[in-house]
Amino acid sequence: MKKNFFSVLSCALMGIMMTVVYLPTMNAQNNFDINDLKTWANYERYAEANQSVSNPIAVFMGNSITDNWAQMHEAFFTENNFVGRGIGGQVTAQMLARFRADVINLHPKVVVIMAGTNDVARNQKYVPVEHVAGNIISMVELAIAHGIKPIILSILPANQYRWRPEITDSTQQILQINAMLESYAKLNGISYIDLFNIMKDENQGLPKKYSPDGVHPNLDGYAVIEPIVKAEILRLAR
Repeated sequence: MKKNFFSVLSCALMGIMMTVVYLPTMNAQNNFDINDLKTWANYERYAEANQSVSNPIAVFMGNSITDNWAQMHEAFFTENNFVGRGIGGQVTAQMLARFRADVINLHPKVVVIMAGTNDVARNQKYVPVEHVAGNIISMVELAIAHGIKPIILSILPANQYRWRPEITDSTQQILQINAMLESYAKLNGISYIDLFNIMKDENQGLPKKYSPDGVHPNLDGYAVIEPIVKAEILRLAR
């Protein structure tokens, strides 16, 4: 009898301990800690904003380069009925994960995809170049399957990442990924814009006049990109 009693007590204590371990962290007001509600792909970033989007001409999917673009030159987006869906720091796998929520469900005519530099920078650990290209291609194929016309923008030049100084072959990786994307685009009739060769300097990086840190464009840098991308969007959206 005692043996059974202690067995039941042990099981009960184990259950309590497991519950404590797996319960989300509680704050002083007995509410869930907001950090417990954050997702790896950051679905929540645009969840509310997406509810008010109606028939955009284009959605821009990307990382901080796209995120900064929409914030630094908001008029380019609002005046043209474009929607920015960039999230700083994201790699292509995260963008692919949220592609339905932040692109497909908005029903744009066109999606502009500029991604991959954070994969090269190993923001989410090392990813082979073929998988980086593959994630972008998967986004393209998802768009096509839902009647959305894709535009692939090449990865911009970045011959160094200040937050990842140990990476010394970024240009080589970027060129490999861009070559895969360009080849895929040509074989499948997909719009591809080679911004790398438009924007590069003599060291195959972003010129200082276009970027303060060699990765993120400033307004002058975006001014070079905008008319090229806009013209292709309008061509496809006819």
